[in-house]
Amino acid sequence: MARFESSKFVLTSLLLALVLSGPSLVQAKGPRQDDSHSAQATISIAELPRQGQETRELIRRGGPFAHDKDGVVFGNRERLLPARQRGYYREYTVETPGSRDRGARRIVCGGPPRVPDACYYSGDHYASFRRIVE
Repeated sequence: MARFESSKFVLTSLLLALVLSGPSLVQAKGPRQDDSHSAQATISIAELPRQGQETRELIRRGGPFAHDKDGVVFGNRERLLPARQRGYYREYTVETPGSRDRGARRIVCGGPPRVPDACYYSGDHYASFRRIVE
């Protein structure tokens, strides 16, 4: 009986500790909403694949783009980019040699289309982003 009471005390203590620290634990598990995720990592224009450099130049010129979906609103559902109002981000295809479809590589830019505030490169279909720096 004493062993049961001791285990019960330990379990109660652990549960109390979890309840008291709960908000920080829940927040740590949820999707990130700030700049501290992969979007803070950077990649220079020179480090982009050649096709990424070409896409970046097309963005600056306003096109023409090869895919109908180039320039459509990017919803940032993954919440890996800084939170902004709907319509702020637009996505563009970075061609993948040998791919039969659009592939997984994208550039996502926020702000005015030809002179964006910031652009991000994703080589893995939005699983991670790196901010493109001059």
